Amino acid sequence: VHLVESGGGPVQLGGSLILSCTASGRFFTLEVMGWYLQAPGKQREMVATITGGTRTNYTDSVKGRFTISRDSLTNTVFLQMNNLEADDTAVYYCYVEYMGFSTPGESWGQGTRVTVSS
Repeated sequence: VHLVESGGGPVQLGGSLILSCTASGRFFTLEVMGWYLQAPGKQREMVATITGGTRTNYTDSVKGRFTISRDSLTNTVFLQMNNLEADDTAVYYCYVEYMGFSTPGESWGQGTRVTVSS
């Protein structure tokens, strides 16, 4: 499964961005879609996930500011990021867990950089 991300870039403190990620390739279903971030010098960590199209999960630091959503028709997951903070600066990676036609699997996107500055 191939993931293509877009929407990252520079943004001012308190601003907003929308990240999107579209999955393509051979799969039966996309079970989980989500976003992870990796800040400089730190490990990759979960930001938000959406399971089955409706069940969402967020890390505490983004609750109330970020919203994850999914368009099942286009196999696209979105991350609406509002009121961005300096600590949100990171490379954001799209992630999916999918059910292939014979086996399950997971894929990662190439990453899109978000830089929040004052």
